[in-house]
Amino acid sequence: MRRVYLDNNATTKTDEKVLEAMLPYFCEVYGNAHSMHSFGQEAGKALNSARETISNILKIEKSELIFTGTGVESNNLAIRGIARAYRRRGNHIITSAIEHPGAKNTCQDLEREGFEVSYIPVDKNGVVIVEELKKAIRKETILVTLMHANNETGVVQPIEEISKITRENKIVFHTDAVQTVGKIPVYPKELGVDLMSFSGHKFNGPKGTAGLFVKNGIRLGKVITGGGQERKIRPGTTNLAGVVGMAKALELATTNMDEKIKEEEELRAFFETEMVAKIPEIKINGKEAVRLPGTSSISFRHLEGESILLGLDYKGIAVSSGSACSSDDLQASHVLLAMGIEVVDAHGTIRFSLGKFNTREDMEYVIEEAPKVIEKLRMISPLWNEFQLEK
Repeated sequence: MRRVYLDNNATTKTDEKVLEAMLPYFCEVYGNAHSMHSFGQEAGKALNSARETISNILKIEKSELIFTGTGVESNNLAIRGIARAYRRRGNHIITSAIEHPGAKNTCQDLEREGFEVSYIPVDKNGVVIVEELKKAIRKETILVTLMHANNETGVVQPIEEISKITRENKIVFHTDAVQTVGKIPVYPKELGVDLMSFSGHKFNGPKGTAGLFVKNGIRLGKVITGGGQERKIRPGTTNLAGVVGMAKALELATTNMDEKIKEEEELRAFFETEMVAKIPEIKINGKEAVRLPGTSSISFRHLEGESILLGLDYKGIAVSSGSACSSDDLQASHVLLAMGIEVVDAHGTIRFSLGKFNTREDMEYVIEEAPKVIEKLRMISPLWNEFQLEK
C-alpha cells in the first residue's frame, strides 16, 4: 500500500542534507558553545555561523535572533516577555480569534494575571478584519500579536497593513510566523513587526529548534531564569546540532523558493479541482483568500473529521482534522467557527498540508482513494441519510 504524508503543517520530514549537516555536532564537535576552552570555541564558531546564515536569510541583525526550543516557546517568550516589560505602560493586548494555542492560551493565562485581551474577529475567509483591530486599540494597548498564516486553513494575514497601524500607535507587534518561514518569502523588517516566531521542523529541519526575532530596542521581561545564553533572554545550553540543522534547512527551503511555491500551488490546484469534481457536498475553506501554497482545508458535510482521518489513515494517507497541538481536543475548531462555519461542518473538516516531498503520484492516489472513503462513511452516517431524505 502506498503511504502519503499530507500533514506537513504539523511537522515535516527532516531533509537528509540537514541530518548530514547536524551529525558532526553530536559526537565530534560536542563542546558547550558558551565554554571558553577550545572545544567550546569550536562549537561557538558553528553556532555563530548558523546564526549568521539564518539572520542573512531573514535580513535581520545577528543580535536580533534568539534561539529557542519550539515555536510555542518563542510565542510565550514574545507575549509574556512584552507583557512583563511593558506593564507599566498598559495592560491591554490585542490578538485574533484564530490564533494557534501557543499564542491563544498564553493570552488567556495573562488574562488570569490581570491583563485585558481583545480577540478581534475574522471574515468568512479567515482574514483578520483590520477595521475591528483599529477599533480595539486603546491608550493602554501594549501588544498586538497575530499569526502570519493560519495553521489550519493556510490563510495569510495582512501583517504589513497592520504593522503600519501599530507603528502609528506605538504598540509592539509580534507575529507567529511558524507556518510561513521556509514556505513563502518572510522578512520581519519588511513586514514591519517587532517580534517574529518561527520553528525549524516546519521546513524540514529538526524538531526542538526554533527562533524568535526581537528587533533591536525592544525590551523583553524574563520568562525563564538561568544563565547568560541568548542575551540572557533565553538561558540554557544551546541545542547546537539542532540550530546547525535549522540553518541548513532554511537555506535549502529558501533556495529556488519561487519555483517551489509554483509547483506546490499547481499540485494543490490539481488536488482541489479533482476532489470537488469527485465528491459532492464539500467546501474548500479560505479559498478566496491568499493562502500558503500547500495548505488545503476541506469541509466534508455530514461527517465527523475523526472518522475521515482514520478512514484515510487505513489507506496509508496521513492528514489532520485540525491543529496537531489540539489533537486531543474533540471540540470543533475555534478557527473554523470564527470564520462562521457551522459546527456540524467544522467537525467534518480535514486539513491536507503538502510538503516538498509530495508528488503528483501522491495526489493521484489520494484523489483515487478519498472519494471511496467518503462514500463509505456517508453510507453509515445518520446525518448524511437525513440530508438525503430532506433533498
